[in-house]
Amino acid sequence: MEQVAHRWNAKQYNDKYSFVYDYGKSLIKLLDPQPKEQVLDLGCGSGQLTSEIAAFGSEVTGIDKSESMIEEAKKRFPNLHFEVGDATSYDAEGTYDAVFSNAALHWVTDYQEAIVKMYQNLKPGGRLVVELGGEGNVEAIVSALRHSLLTHGFVEQSNLKLWYFPSVSEYTWALEAEGFKVTFAQWYERSTELADEESGLRDWLGMFAKPFFKGVDKKMVSEIISEVEQTIKPELYQEGKWLADYKRIRVVAQKI
Repeated sequence: MEQVAHRWNAKQYNDKYSFVYDYGKSLIKLLDPQPKEQVLDLGCGSGQLTSEIAAFGSEVTGIDKSESMIEEAKKRFPNLHFEVGDATSYDAEGTYDAVFSNAALHWVTDYQEAIVKMYQNLKPGGRLVVELGGEGNVEAIVSALRHSLLTHGFVEQSNLKLWYFPSVSEYTWALEAEGFKVTFAQWYERSTELADEESGLRDWLGMFAKPFFKGVDKKMVSEIISEVEQTIKPELYQEGKWLADYKRIRVVAQKI
């Protein structure tokens, strides 16, 4: 499946969506990085978690498909190594003791190719520690968005496949089919408060769902977003704050 292009605003991402890497800090506990270990941070964004891993003494390479994110990472953490790289095609010069990925792999719709590359980039016995959006992730938001787009005649946009949100069984099966041994797998709900009380959902759609609005004029975009807000407000606007209906999966696996 061809991956939909998505341009990132690194500054806005860090200003309003720092919760992405804040939540990811607990994933590092599952990784349990060791001194001198070679670790690949896949989809590193602007490098915050890469730096956290490096603080344990691990030798970390951070890669991300977004040039703006890598540029920001290099500015923030000039002593660490970052590269522009795609999860489906990245070939490391060597192999790694661990591959770590937080909130990135659900952007890779060609997930099987990503799994192949993660396996190839690991040493025998190396471990994979990942978190990504799971089955049902942002379902209320996206269902309302698809419905509004379709109602206004934007059929192609309403059918866009922007993300890959697998079930635990689907993803663990795909990993084991490639040769991994899954040692831990979890699906969980994580309702997440969005920055800015009134504009939180609108900003979230502008940051993460922008490809849905390709070919839609600005006035209509605003109207569609207003419709989405009204549709989901009873469920996701609580105590003056917008929430995103996040569902996540965490998986730990070993290359055998």
